[in-house]
Amino acid sequence: MLEVLEIINGVLGILFTMCYFFQLLYLIIPFIIKLPPHKETKLHKIAVISCGRNEEAVIGDLIDRIAAQDYPKELITMVVVADNCTDNTAAVAKEHGAIVYERVSKTQVGKGYALDFALKKLDEDFGENAFDAFIVFDADNIPMPNYVTEINKTFSDGYRVVTSYRNSKNYGDGWRAAASGLWFLREAKYLNGSRMRIGACPQCTGTGFLFSNSIRKENGGWPFHTLTEDYEFTCNSVIKGERFGYCEEAMFYDHQVSGLRQSWNQKLRWTKGGLQGFLIYWKALLRGIFSKKFVACYDMLFSLAPAYILSLAACIINSVGAVALLATGEHPLFVFLYIGKMVLGAYLILLLQSFVTTLTEWRKIKANPFKKFIYIFTFPLYVFTFVPCCFVALFKRVEWKEIRHTQNADSSKLISEPSEEGEDKTDK
Repeated sequence: MLEVLEIINGVLGILFTMCYFFQLLYLIIPFIIKLPPHKETKLHKIAVISCGRNEEAVIGDLIDRIAAQDYPKELITMVVVADNCTDNTAAVAKEHGAIVYERVSKTQVGKGYALDFALKKLDEDFGENAFDAFIVFDADNIPMPNYVTEINKTFSDGYRVVTSYRNSKNYGDGWRAAASGLWFLREAKYLNGSRMRIGACPQCTGTGFLFSNSIRKENGGWPFHTLTEDYEFTCNSVIKGERFGYCEEAMFYDHQVSGLRQSWNQKLRWTKGGLQGFLIYWKALLRGIFSKKFVACYDMLFSLAPAYILSLAACIINSVGAVALLATGEHPLFVFLYIGKMVLGAYLILLLQSFVTTLTEWRKIKANPFKKFIYIFTFPLYVFTFVPCCFVALFKRVEWKEIRHTQNADSSKLISEPSEEGEDKTDK
């Protein structure tokens, strides 16, 4: 029985390597390949769109931060979609000077529908050529004052879609919030940053990205409505040969969920959305691997469901194998050590990623040094919690659920520079 289990785990190990090895290589690329300098920058007219449900506590601060950008004020239009709201989101947004569209729908639920609604309303009110590009933010986001200026530079380089650097405004709220924040820091610095350098396609992750009006016209608006419409948009674009840009200088702060229930719901939605995207696009992405789009399609294909499915398969197979080994007389300690060895290997790989990301982004992380250090070791545990989500997502119907933000961070402290001692001012 042990020999059979080792063969199966060997095959799973090879498949895992196919899925993840390139992400380990991504940890090296930013240190050996520099991003090219910007070309001539042109000023573009940009609409900033935020779609939110019951976000009266935070939407005003986002609008104020957009108004305070160092980009020409006449070239920025702030738009808020109050999506199925039962609070004062619309009134607060209007008070702070945004254009507000209210949307009510019980059947078409989710950010993709709200964004498509906003684009159509802007066409009606301003014309289809009124804006050169659109920036998408969640209502709780806090962009740095130079955000629009910097992302516009990369847009001017010829990229029709640009994603940016996603930081966390509540990194110190607990291990879940820190792990989620570290997840996005790693994605920005070492996934999207490396993809940009080697000619692959950075991925959009829900918020903090720009897309051109020409992309909007080609897609007929925003026809992406799975649970993870951002990944769906990225897959669709990769298949067409589109290459996104990444702007590390355009940084914004995002709120990370810290409660158990909200964290579970969020990861379940991501997992189910990944499965939906995989089922829709896997054939086209697989064909793209055998074309000039090889790098981008390979990256995108193996960033979706295969890794989730393999994780679930490994857990089921080894659980059954452990029971079988015990039934055949193997000592429980031997079985524990055999399974533990594989879990430890996965933990150490994830630990390497969290260590490198925390070390290089240390001064950008808004938390005290002790928490930064401790949360290096809890990041792998957060990733492990995706495994039960994988199992549930296979059988459960998952729907979009509201994440209400009832408190707002002091944005003036978030956008301040870290202290010289390496401890951020927000924790003092």
